[in-house]
Amino acid sequence: MSEDFEEHRRLLFGTAYRMLGSVADAEDIVQDAWLAWHRADRTAVGNPRAYLVRTVTNLSLNRLRSAQVKREAYVGPWLPEPLLTSPDIAEEAELADTVSMAVLVVLETLTPTERAVFMLREVFGYSHAEVAEVVGKSEASVRQSAHRAREHVRARRPRFTAKAAEQREIVEKFRQACLGGDLGEVLTVLAPDVVSWADGGGIVTAARRPVYGAAHVARWWLGVLAKAEGDGAMHLAEINGETGLLLVHQGATIGAMTFEAADGRITALRVTVNPEKLRGLRP
Repeated sequence: MSEDFEEHRRLLFGTAYRMLGSVADAEDIVQDAWLAWHRADRTAVGNPRAYLVRTVTNLSLNRLRSAQVKREAYVGPWLPEPLLTSPDIAEEAELADTVSMAVLVVLETLTPTERAVFMLREVFGYSHAEVAEVVGKSEASVRQSAHRAREHVRARRPRFTAKAAEQREIVEKFRQACLGGDLGEVLTVLAPDVVSWADGGGIVTAARRPVYGAAHVARWWLGVLAKAEGDGAMHLAEINGETGLLLVHQGATIGAMTFEAADGRITALRVTVNPEKLRGLRP
């Protein structure tokens, strides 16, 4: 029934988004899952939630495999699409950690199968046998993939992260320093080894390689803001479950910044300004 699908729609979108890192693609997958659900013999479905998660995972897996070539030809760094989230997302176990931009970036380094295995096993707690059925692999192969993916994510995810209140304070300090155009103040909130990535997709001018070091990052970012000629604004927002910044120009949202922070300073920042990736910034 439609009620069963609507009950799990938010979960299904979150599953597809984690798999694909794309709001537009996730919305397409959910629509495809809805069509598949209405074609299915629902009298044979004992657990609608599990059935729908499997369906979305398989659809996402196929989409992810076909997207690899496109991403390899992408101009500059490819970042997952930013997504506005509610402040209470941390209270939702299935949406909390794995929706953060830092973890989504790590998931991008997994193979499509490893990503699916990690999501089903680590996020939804499916058994190895159940995961094997979804991805079409042997249970032994799935166990190996699960171990490999878990270790890969553990090694690359941020080891130390700021708590929510501290993150908000750090980002606000960065915002005020940037709007004031004060290089010294910006430097005080950046870790010496900070790294910055910018995703313009070849559509909007952006650094095509990572920028390393506090001095370089601060000067680059202040230079970008200076080009806004006084019409730019930066607003605090909950993006991917953490405090980030929406970039606004002449009343229109033109990008988003997400951050990693530890010990009172920003250790990494990611800027998405590709207009094709701003769909998830709609309230």
